Amino acid sequence: MKSRRAGPPDGGYGWVVVASAFCVTGLTGAVLKNYGHFFLDIQDHFGVLTSTTSWVTSTTIVMFHVGAPAASALTAWLSQRVVIMVGGLLCTFGMLLASLDLSLPWLYFSMGILEGIGLSFSWVSAMSVVNHYFARWRPIAYAITSSGECVFAFIFSPFFKWLIEMYTWRGALLIIGGLQLNLCVCGALMRPLDSTESTAGLETDADSFQPKKKVIFQLSLLRKPELLLYILFAIFAAVGFYVPTLFLVPFANSLGIDKYWPALILSVLAVADLAGRLFSGWLANMRFFRNLQQLTFVATLLGVVLLLLPISQKYWVIMILASLYGFLFGCVVAVHVTCIVDIVTLEGFDSGLGLFMMFRSIGGFIGPPAGGWLVDHTDDYGSAFYLAGCCLISSAVFVLLVDRLVQRSKAVGEEVNKPEEPETAKV
Repeated sequence: MKSRRAGPPDGGYGWVVVASAFCVTGLTGAVLKNYGHFFLDIQDHFGVLTSTTSWVTSTTIVMFHVGAPAASALTAWLSQRVVIMVGGLLCTFGMLLASLDLSLPWLYFSMGILEGIGLSFSWVSAMSVVNHYFARWRPIAYAITSSGECVFAFIFSPFFKWLIEMYTWRGALLIIGGLQLNLCVCGALMRPLDSTESTAGLETDADSFQPKKKVIFQLSLLRKPELLLYILFAIFAAVGFYVPTLFLVPFANSLGIDKYWPALILSVLAVADLAGRLFSGWLANMRFFRNLQQLTFVATLLGVVLLLLPISQKYWVIMILASLYGFLFGCVVAVHVTCIVDIVTLEGFDSGLGLFMMFRSIGGFIGPPAGGWLVDHTDDYGSAFYLAGCCLISSAVFVLLVDRLVQRSKAVGEEVNKPEEPETAKV
């Protein structure tokens, strides 16, 4: 009788899963990153302040993160396939309702709550299935998966601009909702792994036949100080993640750069983001540095670039700094989710990701309105970038502390498991 294989397949159908997840990240993350194209149109249409308009994006970001624990629990109860398809339906329904243009609070509900939950269900489930399909090639598999956000963002930036000009922002939202219906197709391609295939060889073949109690969500992970510090990183980093993409286009417009040039900045940023993700994934797979070490370094550099970005008023300098921001952002994103495995192991990854995303919503909730408030009171979009840069540099400090704790725990574990040396015979 053949023994059952323990551990992720690390290939095979896993690459089909990666391709499907690549499209999922594109139809979720790339759409959210291009919300900035609708910002000025919505603000002018309703005649409200910058900070008030920012709540549309902020609500979407919050629901994207808050829905993560529910998505993680549902993937354990049902499957990643089902949850991704439900997320696709929610996204389509949300954009359809948003296109009706009933009121600004209606946009908070449709574009914010429904779309945000749909994005969360699809994105979290895609990340879950990819991480369970791979072990040795996990960093590069995740880098390829997350790069879908960059490729789609590069295409969507001028495409969304064209849609708004041709069909107004309401018609553009309706078409985008139709595109997001393809998330259901992506979900159908996901083949859930048997539980014995994703335990990473932590049990014997005999033990793998024993029935186990199915754990839906591990809230007890919050007792780990390493995860708590990593959650603090997530909160501060979320402010730095979402503020720049929201205000880059209005910032360029405020300098007199109009028409398609601001959209070109987002497209170039997306290409640089793609390069950063693939490079960082390759670097993590080569094991030159620990994932947490790599994350500390690139998060610090990302914060510095954001502090420099609003200093120059010239288009070509902004383009260079935006490219650097995109590259370093990609480097951060390529490893920040896989670091959760280093902290809570693969067994606790789904729950750890859910908690990570849920608490990160605090930064996503505060960031855009705080940036908008600063812009309103200073009449300078640069103040939002200064906020984002300071928060990202602060977040890197927490990652450094996490790395120290993880290494200390490993050292203690190795010392405990070290075999005792036989006593020398007394003379």
